[in-house]
Amino acid sequence: MMPVAILGAGVAGLTTAVRLAEAGREVVIHEATPRLGLRAASWLAGGMLAPRCEAETAGDAIVAPGLEGIGWWRRQTHVDQRGTLVLAAPRDGAELRRFASRTSGHETLDAEAIADLEPDLDGRFSRALFFPEEAHLDPRRALGDLARRLEELKATILYGSDAEPAAFRGEIVVDCRGRAAEARRLRGVRGEMLLVRCPDVALTRPVRLLHPRWPIYVVPRGDGLFMVGATTVESENDGPVTVRSTLELLSAVTTLHPAFAEGEILETGAARRPALPDNLPTATRRGSVVTFAGLYRHGFLLSPHVSAEAARLALEASEFA
Repeated sequence: MMPVAILGAGVAGLTTAVRLAEAGREVVIHEATPRLGLRAASWLAGGMLAPRCEAETAGDAIVAPGLEGIGWWRRQTHVDQRGTLVLAAPRDGAELRRFASRTSGHETLDAEAIADLEPDLDGRFSRALFFPEEAHLDPRRALGDLARRLEELKATILYGSDAEPAAFRGEIVVDCRGRAAEARRLRGVRGEMLLVRCPDVALTRPVRLLHPRWPIYVVPRGDGLFMVGATTVESENDGPVTVRSTLELLSAVTTLHPAFAEGEILETGAARRPALPDNLPTATRRGSVVTFAGLYRHGFLLSPHVSAEAARLALEASEFA
């Protein structure tokens, strides 16, 4: 039986590869870049497993698969399940009320309860929403753990292999190349992030700060490191982070806590996230080619769910090959 060829070693490709390898199939992953994570949108992700928060814009359909995905990630890598805290400055109280009306599974906290969860935010906010079921992970650690799991399963990752589906005549192919995938109606949505070191701030869970124009999230990575993100711009531009976006992110994060102004910016990053018109990912099959596309900003949240469908379609195609 010929191996399944998976194109792309981002979160879509690696999760699908694990699914297929665990099902007993021989898998070869073709990654165009010379190392894991290079130019991958998933390398720059926040790693929030926050289906109830994301339902604010994506709808309730992502809640069940997103919560199920937390369990899948626990079997693959380290996951912190401490919930998500959603805040707004007093002048933006309407944003918090709107967010509450469009989501479920949250508790409303007063200032004392906020301080109990995150002592460093004591006295800074009077109201918050807390989503206790949600979790987060370190995307770079998770991708590395998936690669090591694939090594255990005797799968192969070929770096520097810039392959197209047409190169694999008669073989089963799963196209997980993100924006480069051969999927109709895909567009790029630019996201920009900062990696900040600020030992003067301690947070134990992702915090979302709502704002009419510049909502942000801050995800703790341990050892005083925080990922700050992310802009959402309808653009095919894949250049470096802009000055405007950097200023917006820094302004918002210092609103969360002024000590961030003394932090160090260790890294900036920008990537085009592949999105479909409804901003939800799909796995589809045409002949021997399965296309897993459109993860948008839900890469780590929904890849366990969609990879299961992609693997099923690949196995289905094998029966007719």
